Amino acid sequence: MSGPVVGIVGAGAVGQTLAATLVATGLPERLLVVARRPDQALGLAADLQDLAHTVRSRTAAEAGEVADLHGCDAVLIALRTDFKNTALTDIRRAGAAANAPALGALARELRGYDGTVLVVTNPVDLMARRFAEVSAVVRVFGIGSNLDSARYRLLLARYAQVPPDLVRGHVIGEHGDRAVLCVSTTTVAGHPVTVPVNAVVTALQRRPGLIRDGIGRTRCGPAGAVLSTLRKALGLVDGVEELSVPYGDVHLGIPLRFTGDRAVPCLPLLTRSERLGLDSAAGSLREAYAHLPALPERIAT
Repeated sequence: MSGPVVGIVGAGAVGQTLAATLVATGLPERLLVVARRPDQALGLAADLQDLAHTVRSRTAAEAGEVADLHGCDAVLIALRTDFKNTALTDIRRAGAAANAPALGALARELRGYDGTVLVVTNPVDLMARRFAEVSAVVRVFGIGSNLDSARYRLLLARYAQVPPDLVRGHVIGEHGDRAVLCVSTTTVAGHPVTVPVNAVVTALQRRPGLIRDGIGRTRCGPAGAVLSTLRKALGLVDGVEELSVPYGDVHLGIPLRFTGDRAVPCLPLLTRSERLGLDSAAGSLREAYAHLPALPERIAT
């Protein structure tokens, strides 16, 4: 039985890391690389072919074009247009004006696609909504809240001095300044949280800056979040992922339980404060989406 075919759009730092992760794990049988310039796609595909040979991966990497993505089981969107991010707050939203036209144009060219789309491009909640609305693709998931949740559980485990697998908890809402920690339903080794949550929150807020100051851009964490989600979205394993999907008239992060390849929302019970935080994130995202620029005439990936 043949394996899945995965396409990736974007050959920058994040796209390269995503692609290398997929090849190293050998998850797709074929990996199709699409980039803004043909030489980028060809170069990355050649580099990935070298990687596949050295680690004995079954994945065959090749360069392609947007039209070829219609033949893929899943498409990963990691495009990023050229802009300088100088924002001190709402850092992930800084690329909205630059990335939205290119992502929307890509969505227009993928109308009729019937596979799964994972959006990695920031601001992911806005970009997932833009892609879903323009493309009319049913299965569009934004990557972001699952990375926030993984960081939350990891940091909480360090404070509690337990293995991360013993921590259960979610971060929902916006992948950004308005993320909501579901502290009321978080457990450590099956018990309610007793460690200083404020210290965990502070460490969680500082983590993206720590990574950005050290290496310029977060790469490996998103790659892990994509790999984990892709396995579930393709029906290879079951489990829960916090992903950006429709929530009322916006897209934001909520937990989804995958059984086979079917995803069902499984939002935990929220306190009044947590619910207000989620509603506040929704309101802010609604306003921000209304200010996104219109689509261009031509695609620019």
